Amino acid sequence: MKDLPKNLFSGFVVSLIALPLGLGLAIASDAPPISGIIAAIVGGTVVALLGGSNVTITGPGNGLVIVLLGAITTLGAGDLYQGYLFTLAAIVVSGILMLLLGFLKMGRLADFFPASAIEGMLAAIGWGIFAKQFHIMIGHNNEHGSIVKLLAQIPAGLTDLVQNSTTEEMVAAGIGIISLLIMVFYSKIRNRFFQLIPAPMWILILSVGFSYSFGWLDLPFPLDPSYLISIPENVISNLAFPDFSKIHHKEFIISVFAITLIASIESLLSIKAVDKLDPQSRRSNVNKDLKALGLATSLSGLVGGLNVVTVIARSSVNVNNGATNRSANFFHAAFLVVFILLFQEQLKKIPLAALAAILVYTGYKLATPKTFRKVAKIGNEQIVIFLTTLLTTLFTNLITGISIGILTTLILHIVINKSVVLFLGNVFKPNVLMFQEPEDKNYYVSVKYFCSFLNFYKLKNKLDAIPEDQHVVVDLSMCGFVDHTVMEGLETYMDTFAKKGGSMEIVGLDKHGADSKHPFAIRKILPLETLKPIEKYFTKRQARLKETALEFDWAYDAKKNARTHFLNDFIFFRTREISYLYNHLSEENGNCSVFDLEFTEGAFVAKEVIKSTVMYIALPEATPIFTLDKEGLLERLYKLAGFQDISIENHPDFNRRFFLSGEKTREIQHLFHHELILFLESNPYYHVESNGHSLLILKKERLLSVQETKAMIYFGQQLTKLLRQSVPV
Repeated sequence: MKDLPKNLFSGFVVSLIALPLGLGLAIASDAPPISGIIAAIVGGTVVALLGGSNVTITGPGNGLVIVLLGAITTLGAGDLYQGYLFTLAAIVVSGILMLLLGFLKMGRLADFFPASAIEGMLAAIGWGIFAKQFHIMIGHNNEHGSIVKLLAQIPAGLTDLVQNSTTEEMVAAGIGIISLLIMVFYSKIRNRFFQLIPAPMWILILSVGFSYSFGWLDLPFPLDPSYLISIPENVISNLAFPDFSKIHHKEFIISVFAITLIASIESLLSIKAVDKLDPQSRRSNVNKDLKALGLATSLSGLVGGLNVVTVIARSSVNVNNGATNRSANFFHAAFLVVFILLFQEQLKKIPLAALAAILVYTGYKLATPKTFRKVAKIGNEQIVIFLTTLLTTLFTNLITGISIGILTTLILHIVINKSVVLFLGNVFKPNVLMFQEPEDKNYYVSVKYFCSFLNFYKLKNKLDAIPEDQHVVVDLSMCGFVDHTVMEGLETYMDTFAKKGGSMEIVGLDKHGADSKHPFAIRKILPLETLKPIEKYFTKRQARLKETALEFDWAYDAKKNARTHFLNDFIFFRTREISYLYNHLSEENGNCSVFDLEFTEGAFVAKEVIKSTVMYIALPEATPIFTLDKEGLLERLYKLAGFQDISIENHPDFNRRFFLSGEKTREIQHLFHHELILFLESNPYYHVESNGHSLLILKKERLLSVQETKAMIYFGQQLTKLLRQSVPV
């Protein structure tokens, strides 16, 4: 109850935005204006009561405008109102399908689409909204045709406005242009009282005030009803109901699937985006939300409303105004009911051009040049996917557009991997291994083979099972190909874990090539001979390793180095073949260094490649040869080498937990003095080995995260200081 005022206020602010957008999106879809408000009211009520998200807002969405417009036009065959009734039936069936998707736990549907293809689809939706609404914004309400045709007619429309426009068109255009300027410059006005009212609501207030001013001045209003919103006198008695008579027609079925696909994708993407904005870092139950959205959509369609989807813009406003739970969504719906019942006369005075200006700005934001630049920075193949999806959607429809986008992505992945057989043989089977390491309770996730948008869900299933306040290491060193969608998705997980007090670090991509320096670029494993470790192509881990080297005043070298002979004297590598080291951090004098190491163990069929992070310390004076490890871990290997467990007097816990071995028992016992033993007992387990003149320190037979690398450096430095306090007898 303590958060009730916050959610009430946030619901009110959101309703101020939802009112003009609901009217505008309905008009843009060639549906009655009230249908958009009905969708917001039904959606806000049902999803608030039954949904699985926390701070999302539901209502009509941008993505459905083009789909609904196409459905109304196609199903109506020239009769827009009849097409609207057929489309209501398609909306009802679409809601049932969304409900089924929720019960089938298909909340991960959006994960099966390439990120750049979705960007292209959203940009096409933006252009579609822009193309239709621009003409209405300048007073031309009767322009029809495809998106491309409407875009091509914009120059002629502007010319006609200047040369041949009527008074009504000029007035409507003036209202539209001023409204657009308000949308553009609203964020630049810093007055806090002005900012209390959202830009779309200012447009409604000013345009309605403009209408009333003519009555006050006793002048005729210059716009006839065709330029104004049409709302029935009694909304309840004038509700429209769906017509199911075309339910078996091909066009109807196509419309249902198009509506379901776009509504599901838009909602799921918005839910994931809003979860990242949630101050409490909660994760939505997407399947539960999908069921609630499906039910709301069917109920909305039954009473004349549009689809119900989760909307990102209104949801972000909700979060920014302090909403804490779903009640804000309910209050936003309640305020819309109040507006419709109390201000019907005022709503009828809103010019269509004013609402069109809001949608022109909305369409532009979906397809801004910044989006093109953002995708282009990721990689050349991503701009190909983006533009292919965008152009195909503009010239055909959304279903075809997203399908071609997926096909283009698959073809490019095959080209990048230079083998159809190799790609198709691995694309559906990433071997994802996840376990909690017993020593420090960190979670380790290893991915083998390929990881792309088609199988990312397998990795996500593992990550979703990990509490978000834990430390996670995702090892992609055995993964030959990682696509853009996966890289972007992993970044989202990293942000989520960081917000909840945990952390997630990606290791193993340092041998993968990339065509750009963008962190989301496609990564493909390359032979190290052809991989140029240019700093601008560093992975995030490499960049952080370089920063770590600077913190310790060390040097950093990312290049491959086959000079590993200094490791041959250690017992650990007697049965292992060292390939090379890389990512080398070292002191200026070279006495202390940390590096990633690749080695193999076993032979023939059983041969296994292992990558690990190792610390090497050159000792200033001779030290007894010894090995120290967790009891039982490598005990058999050392016993085969002739070493026995050495006990330290008066330290039974140390003797129980650690396996200490070496030839010179007395010297080793003297070396392990009381302070050194207390240090070892109070720190995580490390494999520590002395060959008489240097130390080898190894934590795990895997690459370490940067955080773990820093911990190992600190451990090694402290261990060296304590060893120097002992002088062998």
